[in-house]
Amino acid sequence: MGEGLTLGVPQILAFLFSFVIGVIFGGMAILLSRGMRANWQIRVAQRKAAKLIAEANLGAKNLLHETRKEADKIKSTGESEYRERRTELQRQENRLTQKEATLEHKLEGAEQQERNLAGKEKEIESIRVNLEEVKEKQLKQLELISDMSSDEAKKILFEKIEIEMQAEMTRRLHEWELKIKEEADEKARDILSQVIQRSASEVVSETTASVVPIPSDEMKGRLIGREGRNIRALEQATGVDLIVDDTPEAVTLSSFDPVRREVARVALNKLILDGRIHPARIEEVVAKAKEEVDTTIYSAGEQATYQVGVHRLHPELIKLLGRLKYRTSYGQNMIAHSIEVAHLASMIASELKADTDIAKKAGLLHDIGKALDREVEGTHAAIGADLVKQWDKSKQVVQGVAEHHFETGDTSIWGFIISAADAISSARPGARRESLESYLKRLRALEDIADGFKGIEKSYAIQAGREVRILVKPEEIDDLTAMRLARDIVKKIEESLAYPGQIKVTVLRETRAIDYAK
Repeated sequence: MGEGLTLGVPQILAFLFSFVIGVIFGGMAILLSRGMRANWQIRVAQRKAAKLIAEANLGAKNLLHETRKEADKIKSTGESEYRERRTELQRQENRLTQKEATLEHKLEGAEQQERNLAGKEKEIESIRVNLEEVKEKQLKQLELISDMSSDEAKKILFEKIEIEMQAEMTRRLHEWELKIKEEADEKARDILSQVIQRSASEVVSETTASVVPIPSDEMKGRLIGREGRNIRALEQATGVDLIVDDTPEAVTLSSFDPVRREVARVALNKLILDGRIHPARIEEVVAKAKEEVDTTIYSAGEQATYQVGVHRLHPELIKLLGRLKYRTSYGQNMIAHSIEVAHLASMIASELKADTDIAKKAGLLHDIGKALDREVEGTHAAIGADLVKQWDKSKQVVQGVAEHHFETGDTSIWGFIISAADAISSARPGARRESLESYLKRLRALEDIADGFKGIEKSYAIQAGREVRILVKPEEIDDLTAMRLARDIVKKIEESLAYPGQIKVTVLRETRAIDYAK
């Protein structure tokens, strides 16, 4: 079998030759195919290039055509604008030429008017010279006729004009004063009526003497002691006068220091209840009474601050405020008065849209100087302002205390508020008592001030010193002068006197014509 499959050499060579020939022809076929494909691609590329060149030539021709059209359009537009601007320039040139001609014409007219004015000025100057000559002649004739110079005539004329202007000014000033006074009085009445209606307090009058009841007249002898040693010890320890008279079952303590009087009253009541009355016991009881009164004073000050609603007050101010519990002015208790003034000041400040807290504090402390006015020199307003300034940093409160009696140069709104509240509290019926002597002195002082002016015939202080009626001499005082006289008297009263409320000044001028039928 193996032998049958074995090939001869000639067969192998033939096979190899056939294989070589096949490979050669196959490669030639492949090369021929690739050459033909390359030629085809070259021809396609050539056709595409030719097409692109043709299209580019066509686009260039179209672009050149459009560019030429645009250039022609811009050229025509520029020529049109050039023609329009040239026409406008020609028009403006013509207008300027017309204006120049008009200005030349007006300049000629102005020159003509200037020449005319120069001629008229010469005429006016000639007329003025003639008038001056005529005026001089008339003045000389008037001086000859009136027998006075022109300066004297001017002086008389000016004096007459001055009198007339002064009279007119007085009349208008009086009208303005009446109008302003009516408006101010209306506003003040409205505010004060609301304040008074909102604050109703009872009036308590006090005196400078205290009456202490005793169980029997036998106690008077025990209070006096052997050879008066007990009464001397009591008066020396308290600084008050113990008056033992015929009044049944009562002794009187007299002192202008209310705190001392209160200490003496408390001590005397303790001695009467205890029954042991001798100098050593008196000194012991008086010391305890002073401590008790000091506690009462501080408690009264605290109670006043709580009642008004003023908080964080310095303890020294509270203590001084409590001393006013035993202080009176014309019979009016000072701490009750201070509380009332604080409430009234707060209401007035509320009506005026001001700070009510400042008004309360200033109203409560406005008379605190009276707690020390017997120990320190000066008015109670100035003393109180110094005390408040020392322990309270509120400038407005210090102003209200210092200015409520108008003792300073300037008065702020707080001074007016506290002054008004103080006047309302003091002017309540029965709030204060005035001694007959001081009352008569005030009436005489009012009449003396009025009588000190010229042209006064008689003056009368009436209405318990609330009004002064003045009769003037009609031949010396005319109506306008009477108005000025009333205002001058008011200013003099304000500068010279201290008085509660206000004083009305009425000037009466009367002319009588009397004849008799016979």
